[in-house]
Amino acid sequence: MRLNSSLQSFIGSLEARFVVLPMTGRICIQAFDLPANYPNDPVDRVIGATALVEGLTLITADQAIRKSRAVRSIW
Repeated sequence: MRLNSSLQSFIGSLEARFVVLPMTGRICIQAFDLPANYPNDPVDRVIGATALVEGLTLITADQAIRKSRAVRSIW
């Protein structure tokens, strides 16, 4: 994929359209506390933990995440 603008401009346009949540201590702790059947990928764990801490439903096609039933998800 080729950007037609600078990376800084691209990120700025994303942040103008979406709420960007910070990674908090609660999210880090929750990422470690996810059950063993939740995928071990660190990014997946942070995403799932963020959904739990913020009370959000995760939109994902990742079957392993959905199968774990650790996070409320749809797709």
